[in-house]
Amino acid sequence: MKLEELNVYKLSMEIGEKVWNIVIKWDNFTKNTIGKQLIRAIDSVAANLSEGFGRYHYKEVKNFCYYSRGSLYESKTWLTKAFNRKLIQEEEFNYFNKEINKIGVKLNNYINSIGKKTQSMTINNYQ
Repeated sequence: MKLEELNVYKLSMEIGEKVWNIVIKWDNFTKNTIGKQLIRAIDSVAANLSEGFGRYHYKEVKNFCYYSRGSLYESKTWLTKAFNRKLIQEEEFNYFNKEINKIGVKLNNYINSIGKKTQSMTINNYQ
């Protein structure tokens, strides 16, 4: 299996691009405060999945997935701050929360499948 075939990876890449397209339009102060933090957190979800995927031992793979999950929920905090400060609309906020929750479930399923002998059978659990 290739990294690009993992649905959780594809979804994390997509949400990163959608957040980028919003943040890039903010003024400099907002980009330099909340924007940079949000982009770093949301991009780190896919980046940590990538780094873990490239590791040899399943425990390392799992560890990077934990980092990815932490970044996912950090992103949720920055999105909440952006919404509270009226930088994103309610519809956008609700959409991103829904996507983060969906990615979180898939990421947890992926983490639970790592290192199991039946990993090929559980691959559909996180797709």
